[in-house]
Amino acid sequence: MTRNSILLAAVSVLSAYHSYFAFQVGKARLKYKVTPPAVTRLPEFGRVFCAQQNSVEFYPIFMVAFWMAGWYFNQVFTTFLALVYIYAHRQYFCGYSEDAKKRITGFWLSLRILAVLIILGTLSTANSFLDEYLDLSIVKKLRQHL
Repeated sequence: MTRNSILLAAVSVLSAYHSYFAFQVGKARLKYKVTPPAVTRLPEFGRVFCAQQNSVEFYPIFMVAFWMAGWYFNQVFTTFLALVYIYAHRQYFCGYSEDAKKRITGFWLSLRILAVLIILGTLSTANSFLDEYLDLSIVKKLRQHL
């Protein structure tokens, strides 16, 4: 089960870019004079805070789906999807921080990529499990019939 997973590790490190969103909340707190624990003083601050919270909520889902798809499906394709996801999520954050209506494109793109990662990760993990423990490879059976 040991494979070279350098691309997955590199994207994992790059995904720490999500901490940028937390720094933006801190800057917005100073700019709009919103002291902790308050989170709803101004709509401008509320958008930044909400975008960051949404990012925090999606991050663990992204990481699990990313590693599952990368490990059991295809590391290169999964890395490409993850990089697009990170870009789309940044677009979402920046758009939402400016105006709630500007979040839509980044949100839908990142959500679709996340769905693809979840599906690829789930199916490829299930296939690996079936192949390893039940000697049943769905991929091999499909190749035989095609």
